[in-house]
Amino acid sequence: MIGLLRGELIKTMTTRTVFGFALGGIAFTVLNVLIVAKASGPLDELPEKKEALSALPILLLLWGLVGAAGEYKHRTAAPAALVGGHGRAVTLLARIVAYALTALVLGGLMVAVSLGLGLPLLAGHPGPDLGAADVTAVATGNFVAFVLSAVMGAAIGALLRSPVLGVVLLLIVNFAVIPLVAGSHEALTNLTPFGAAAVLARMSHNTTLSVASAGWVLLAWTALLVAVALACEQRRDLA
Repeated sequence: MIGLLRGELIKTMTTRTVFGFALGGIAFTVLNVLIVAKASGPLDELPEKKEALSALPILLLLWGLVGAAGEYKHRTAAPAALVGGHGRAVTLLARIVAYALTALVLGGLMVAVSLGLGLPLLAGHPGPDLGAADVTAVATGNFVAFVLSAVMGAAIGALLRSPVLGVVLLLIVNFAVIPLVAGSHEALTNLTPFGAAAVLARMSHNTTLSVASAGWVLLAWTALLVAVALACEQRRDLA
């Protein structure tokens, strides 16, 4: 199992995809900090300042989806299972764990950028300053959201097996369906993976869902998707 995980880690860390998402994650993190901390006017409340330090968990979800689905598109999933000799579900589980571990690296880059750029910019705003406990809580929430989002993305990628289809569906749901639902049922929106991840990463505040509850909601969605992906992997052809 260790050798299988090592092989999956090598694949996730050495493809051009991971470097592209790393650069994209850093760019969007910088953009978020600048928009919230510089272009949104004075921030005099702690939740508003925490939002300036948040990142975009959906990027890690898309990265996990594109990478895992690409295994089937490029027909590398079957050889990996055959060479590993541990069965389809175990191979997919190792792949999912590899994406979770790699998400810690990508997330670390994004959090470092948000804190390094955001904290100096927030120092000039009125109201209470973010303390060490506040900064730690924001960073921790982002890390948890990053890892769970990457795991969900890998599970969805294994289910759909098409990077293009997966990306299109997720973008439609996130930018079209969720906003429509939010207009009339905000509480329901927060119970979706996208809403829970946003609350956990502090992208959303003044919501009906607490940060701790958002973590449990996101974990429940992640566990469900992983269980379904592993069950389906056992019953479907890899080629």
